[in-house]
Order: sequence, then structure tokens, then C-alpha cells
Amino acid sequence: MPQPISDFIEQHFLHFNSAALVDAAKAYKAHIESGKKMMITLAGAMSSAELGKSLAEMIRQDKVHIISCTGANLEEDVMNLVAHNSYQRIPNYRDLSPEQERELLDKGMNRVTDTCIPEEEAFRRLEKHFVELWLSAKKNGRRHFPHEYFYQALLSGDLQQYYEINPKNSWLLAAAEKGLPLVVPGWEDSTMGNIFAAHCISEEVEPALVKSGIEYMTWLADWYSGHSDENGIGFFQIGGGIAGDFPICVVPMLNQDLQRETPYWSYFCQISDSTTSYGSYSGAVPNEKITWGKLDINTPKFIIESDATIVAPLVFAYVLGW
Repeated sequence: MPQPISDFIEQHFLHFNSAALVDAAKAYKAHIESGKKMMITLAGAMSSAELGKSLAEMIRQDKVHIISCTGANLEEDVMNLVAHNSYQRIPNYRDLSPEQERELLDKGMNRVTDTCIPEEEAFRRLEKHFVELWLSAKKNGRRHFPHEYFYQALLSGDLQQYYEINPKNSWLLAAAEKGLPLVVPGWEDSTMGNIFAAHCISEEVEPALVKSGIEYMTWLADWYSGHSDENGIGFFQIGGGIAGDFPICVVPMLNQDLQRETPYWSYFCQISDSTTSYGSYSGAVPNEKITWGKLDINTPKFIIESDATIVAPLVFAYVLGW
């Protein structure tokens, strides 16, 4: 079967960051083929960058077994699904004046680099459906994780009336259909988190309806312990920040704080364009994680210093055999 992208990568990506990409992709593929599991972490605006076009297929083909993402990536994949036609691209975003930025605000266009997310068609379109889910949970005395509310919204079929892209390109829909485990640390730092807080202030709902980050960590501890065996889980990190730092800490917590013998993460790759720097989480080289009890000496470690919107789809394409 032809593999044009994979063949091109192997023939031309021979040195420096391109070679690191090939090494990381080959090791990812070998990790999965050996029967081990892989976590992907999503920071940055990867959903608005439409990473779902490749990530959704990774999910469907069991190339990823758990995802940690920011609240923004959680919601922006669904926003792209239901409001794509109203998005506006700004190719010259670097040249915008403060006045032009204000014009976009007045039009209800929230800019993420070169992509504007429409306020009414995206945020407000979803808000009414989520308020119904929150009120239903309140009425029935239930509490759910942030991603579980999103899964409910997608699996109910209520949002299908708005779909404006091929649903196969939504990574969150693929995850919901597969029941993929998700961890969303710091969800309150997102637009839907802000909207939920506003409805708490107006006393329509209450904060306890959404499970907390501490509950995510305790759930992740059980999941890791139950799925790592002696092999550990792989860790493929896109960007830095809380989406990566939160879940990677589950291993030292289990080993050091709970005194439970737990295998280290068994593969590590980070795609980052952060300047290499000790003391900076996003810019730290993988070896620093050895001192924190996250990675072992022999853990395969890779860092690809490049733009994740370019690199991640290429790695996924290689793993998928495209």
C-alpha cells in the first residue's frame, strides 16, 4: 500500500529537527506495535489549527489511548465543528493595529493567531446546550468532569444540526464515540469555563456540578496504575503548559507521595518552539525530567524544536502509515 507522506519523510528528513521528527515517529510506531499505550497532550491552539484532521484518525485506529488537553482545545474542536463557515482567517495578523483588533472585537470575532472564532455562532451557540446539561445534572444530583459534558453534548445528537465540517475531522467527536479517556486540567481557564462561572455567579448552577482538577488527578492515578503494567505509558507532548505538566506528574506522585511502585513513562517526545532553557517547563530538555522522577535513564526521549502545526500532522501521518 502506498505511503507517500511516510516515504517522503524518510527520504528527505535526514538531519537536525527533521531527523528528530523521524526518530520520534519511528519510536512512537514501535511503542504502539509492542502493545504499549500512549498519551497525547494538547497545548496551544491545536484544535483551531484543525489538528483533528489527523488526530481523529489516530483515535479511531487506536494509536492514542488517553488525551490531556487544555479547556481551550476541548471547546475549540467543537466550535470548529459547529461554526466553521463563520470563521474568518486573517493572513496579515502580524500587521494589525490596535484599532483593527478592536474592530474584530466589535464584530464578535475572537482572534487566535490568524483565525477568528465567531462569538455568536460558536460560543453562544454552544452555551444554551451546555446550560441545559448543567441544569439537568443539578436536577438529578449528578456531577461530571468537563469533558463528560462535551461527550454528552456530542453523543446526544443535538449538535448535528450545526455541523459545518466533515464530522470525521473532529477529534473530540472521535474520542466521544470511542469513549476515550480525557484529562482537562485547568478547565476553568477556558471560554466555557468562564461561561460556567458566570452562570454560577447568577446562581443558576453551582461550582460542584463540574468535577475538579484534583479529581482528575486522582482518576488519572487509578487509570495509570491500571494500564501501565510493568511497561509504563508513552507520553507525546504537543507544546508545554498545564496540558503536559499536569499529567506527567502522576508518576512521581504515585512513586514518591503514595510510595506505590509505579513504572516511569516509557516514551517521551515533546514538540515545542520554546527556547531551550532549564527552569522553563516548556523549554526544558527531557533529561531534566529524570530528576523529577518522571522519566528513567533509558526512556526513549525526543524533542522536536519546531511548530507543532507543521510537525504533529507529519508524525501522525507516519504513525498511521500515510
